Amino acid sequence: MATEPAVGFVATPVATLWSDPAAVRPVDAPALAPRADIAAWVSRMDHDQRVGECVVSQLLLGERVLVDELRPDGWARVVAVEQPAARLDPRGYPGWMPAAQLAFTAGPEPSLVVDAVTTGLRDRPGGRVVLPGVVLGTRLAPAGPPVDGFQPVHVPGLERPLWASGGAVAPWPSPATGVLALARRLVDRVYVWGGMSGDGIDCSGLVHLAWRRLGVRLPRDASDQADATAPLPPGEERPGDLYFFARPGRPVHHVGFVSDRGPGHLLHACYRQRLVVEEPMPAERAATLVAAHRVVSGPR
Repeated sequence: MATEPAVGFVATPVATLWSDPAAVRPVDAPALAPRADIAAWVSRMDHDQRVGECVVSQLLLGERVLVDELRPDGWARVVAVEQPAARLDPRGYPGWMPAAQLAFTAGPEPSLVVDAVTTGLRDRPGGRVVLPGVVLGTRLAPAGPPVDGFQPVHVPGLERPLWASGGAVAPWPSPATGVLALARRLVDRVYVWGGMSGDGIDCSGLVHLAWRRLGVRLPRDASDQADATAPLPPGEERPGDLYFFARPGRPVHHVGFVSDRGPGHLLHACYRQRLVVEEPMPAERAATLVAAHRVVSGPR
């Protein structure tokens, strides 16, 4: 009889999901620690290392995974069930991560979401930041009423709650702003292949994360996002809709938001510029534009 996979919960602010443990490079050490330092990791990488395909995605604090394998060398083969990836695994996005970045005790159901691009959790109200780098879209479970403008929250792997600034969290889901305004908060952030945080993000990660903040679960990869959204007749796109790009005879490889800055303007995490940018669509990008789609459920 097959054994059901264990359920784990991400216990570091941002955990990186790798294609294979053997693909990890020396420069990746800060991302492998039990409390990964994603800002230090991204700052150490050069222009080319930021687009290495050893990274497939990233997971946020508290995100649930199925653990298919725990290896003696400390690596776990997991499936990120909150990141649909139908082409890879019907259960979610598969990959490898350090087992030390997981906790295996379920906490209360989250009802808050981080609304800041990045925030830190403190050891007491107004106290020392002990868990920096918690990012936009992270769901948290309250651990009691606010005190002096700080909200106690449960953190996987910790017995005592930590404290978030009340201004950094909001009820979840709470469509307090449009998806385009959320994505715009990440303009000028660094492009990192597979990234999904303010320290580094890719094109489909930007789309997934902005909609995730609003309580809408989109797939992780651009091609799957195209399958999960509704195509529009030419010229009917509106700000906040999605542009998809593909080369002739190839699957979708890029996605970005329709901008409200003018006809044909695009907000996207740009591989070429290695930044999140909002710009008139370049001619070479327009040549591969294949469709505009709309997310048909959830807040706009």
